[in-house]
Amino acid sequence: MNTQCSISPDGREFPLPGPEDYKAEWERLQGIAAREREAGKEIVVVMGMGFVGIVMAAVIADAEPTNGKKKFVFGLQRPSPRSYWKIPVLNDGENPLSTEDPEVGEILDRMTNQKKSFTSTYHEEVLKLADAVVVDVQCDLKKSKLGKVEDSYVEMGAFRNAIRTIGEFIDPKALVLIETTVPPGTTEKVVEPIIRRVFKRRGIHTSPVVAHSYERVMPGRNYVSSIRDFWRVCAGINSESRGRCVSFLEDVLNTEKCPLSVLDTPLESETAKVMENSFRAVCIAFSAEWGEFAEQVGVDINKVLEAIRKRPTHKNILFSGPGVGGYCLPKDGGFGMWAHKNFFGASENIFKLTPQAIDINDTRGYHVADLVERALAELGDQVEGSRVALLGCAYREDVGDTRYSASELVVRRLAELKAEVRVHDPYVEAWPEFAEQDEDPHSLARFFENQDTVKNLPVLKDLEQSLEAADAIVFAVRHSPYFELEPEKVIEICGGPLAIVDCFGILNDAQIQKYLELGCSVRTVSRGHFKRLV
Repeated sequence: MNTQCSISPDGREFPLPGPEDYKAEWERLQGIAAREREAGKEIVVVMGMGFVGIVMAAVIADAEPTNGKKKFVFGLQRPSPRSYWKIPVLNDGENPLSTEDPEVGEILDRMTNQKKSFTSTYHEEVLKLADAVVVDVQCDLKKSKLGKVEDSYVEMGAFRNAIRTIGEFIDPKALVLIETTVPPGTTEKVVEPIIRRVFKRRGIHTSPVVAHSYERVMPGRNYVSSIRDFWRVCAGINSESRGRCVSFLEDVLNTEKCPLSVLDTPLESETAKVMENSFRAVCIAFSAEWGEFAEQVGVDINKVLEAIRKRPTHKNILFSGPGVGGYCLPKDGGFGMWAHKNFFGASENIFKLTPQAIDINDTRGYHVADLVERALAELGDQVEGSRVALLGCAYREDVGDTRYSASELVVRRLAELKAEVRVHDPYVEAWPEFAEQDEDPHSLARFFENQDTVKNLPVLKDLEQSLEAADAIVFAVRHSPYFELEPEKVIEICGGPLAIVDCFGILNDAQIQKYLELGCSVRTVSRGHFKRLV
């Protein structure tokens, strides 16, 4: 990558700002802030233009509070080669996110080009202008081994640097609202002390105004609504911080429909976030265990789960597919374990179920690769040298987010077995986890051999091109287009019978039966009933 340019997923190049650009940018930001304050608006900086920060900024900028003040929002993003491109794209009112929710594009266009209540910038001194700062900067759990989360640690360097920068520039009366998912205790043991120390160096002796409130964003068809029209939990480090946080959220979110849960301390709010995501991870791991039972004895776990969900108390029982993806579920339980030891000095490990669930989910992709191997063997073939079409690389259906996608482990294991992997996804433009594997010391590539073959792995948009001459197909994600594929057409494109692996209950019984009748070998994750359909 040209380090002097940032390249967007669609290939456009945006030169990074030079020293001469900062003065003009600062003048632009000051002029906007002065104009908007004169119009009676509060100034909000959303730090981090990622999957949460962009939509949160849009919701704030679009809000029409009946009692509070309207907001003008500055979106702050580091000018790195990887992500600077988002700034000019956002400032043109374009949507840099791949999602099925049409409201994302609509709200970004409205706030940028119609209401003119948002602009994005790379200039950190914009923090000087803020009445409130919303922090959406990543805090990651780094895993030293696959399937052993107990050996993980929390990488807080970027997050700490962001908090330090905030402390260096903000007005001491500005609200700092942490939205980032963090280890329980972070707001009071990391954020508040850092800002207080920086304030002291600046000659400021008042306490910072700091609060925590986590989002429950769901990229997909209801992306915007999952931030604006959904229940929130919040807490402040003191009564002033709590009150400021509540007032801010009531101004920008639909709290009339979804009232806030205001807890006593940020520690409780942070715990709520990691615990609710750990609950889902444990439920999925539980289903993975029963799914393997179902495969071995001839049960369709999908039908079993549908029957169980008839009981009102069990409506939320989950299916376990090729693993758990997304930014939260694969790591959040580890935050609690790490905080217990590192923030609170625990010597005894009280966590048993949570780490086991994470470990099961983290290694589920091995099982998928094993199913591919078995299906090919049934046809007298082997993985090495086979062409495998993987359909879906996003972490969930109908989104373009590849973070912690379960498909990554499947691809890496197949590559290690020397398969030729092709990837299709209708929502993903590029797969950075592969393109940047050499630069990322924590890339999953380090756990596997033969990974040079998948560096810069292209994500194809032409489904027929992806399937052409395939020896095996892995239905990895429940994207809508995959439900429409007819077995006869698939076999025609591929050039004959092949191995079929369904990870997510995409194929119905009639489709499975047709594949079998046409000479294919079929394997289905958590569904062993296909043996009865021959």
